[in-house]
Amino acid sequence: MDGSQLCSAVATRFYAVNGTHPMTAEDDAYASEWYVELGALAETAGIPASELRRLMLADRLPLPSYIRSDGAQMVARDLLELPRRAGGYEQLPEWFGQQFQSGRDAIREWDGYLRGHYVCLRDVLPETIQRKEELVKAITAALAKPEPENDDWLESLHRLVDELDELEPPFTAYDRLRFGGPISRDTCVNAARTRFPRRSIR
Repeated sequence: MDGSQLCSAVATRFYAVNGTHPMTAEDDAYASEWYVELGALAETAGIPASELRRLMLADRLPLPSYIRSDGAQMVARDLLELPRRAGGYEQLPEWFGQQFQSGRDAIREWDGYLRGHYVCLRDVLPETIQRKEELVKAITAALAKPEPENDDWLESLHRLVDELDELEPPFTAYDRLRFGGPISRDTCVNAARTRFPRRSIR
């Protein structure tokens, strides 16, 4: 396939995975602020953009994080960090799997990685993937049995929420469409802070 065919093939797979939801002007601005055009990243890295797209189609790199309304394929700025850590694109799947204790977790997270769904993290690394899951579980458990009058419970909740807030970007409205509802920032950061605000220090 030539460059335009590869670009089209990546877009086709992206929409098959994420659905064909419209990107608003606000979504486009968000993607431009937090991500980089695939071609620009390729140029900086000294790699042909067509090669990056071939790697995506071969399940050796994740799909774009977003496709702007003008068709620009936006990728994470650290897209090439994991292959670098793994020692190459062919070594990446095995290396990635070795970062997880459970084979089931490794398969699930690899699938999410290839889909480009780690828009929920500022830095897409095995350690941040695992820490985010731990934090979401801990916050969800705390919210299921709230003790708002207990200062220790409240402070513990806010420590977890603050850490998750640091791991996650702001997200955009498009994310709530493709993921089919509220995302972790809605349920575990914003809602937790609204329901159980920190008490004022007098």
